[in-house]
Amino acid sequence: MANLDKNKFDNLKTLGETIRQSREEKKWLLRELAAAIRVDTAMVSKFEKGERNPTRHQIISLSKALDIDERELLVIYFSDKIAAFLKGEEVAQEALKMAEEKIIVTNKHKNWGI
Repeated sequence: MANLDKNKFDNLKTLGETIRQSREEKKWLLRELAAAIRVDTAMVSKFEKGERNPTRHQIISLSKALDIDERELLVIYFSDKIAAFLKGEEVAQEALKMAEEKIIVTNKHKNWGI
């Protein structure tokens, strides 16, 4: 794999991979992160394996505990959800473009409903 491709792939880490990497960089055990965010060890393990998604509140707690920008974690979280939802769909890219346009419009006109 070329360096450019590898760097692009590195930027596509899942939320679980990001959590695990950050925890390991801090040399924390699963139970230490679990205690820091007030959940049980099994739940952190499931977050890292992608078997369970943290809540928005838990993402905020994770960002503080792991010293990761909250916005970065939220972007990774939502991108994981969208990618999983659209995986294998032939029209995925077109749907994403239309969704982006709708988000722009709804943010400008809060009363516009989807």
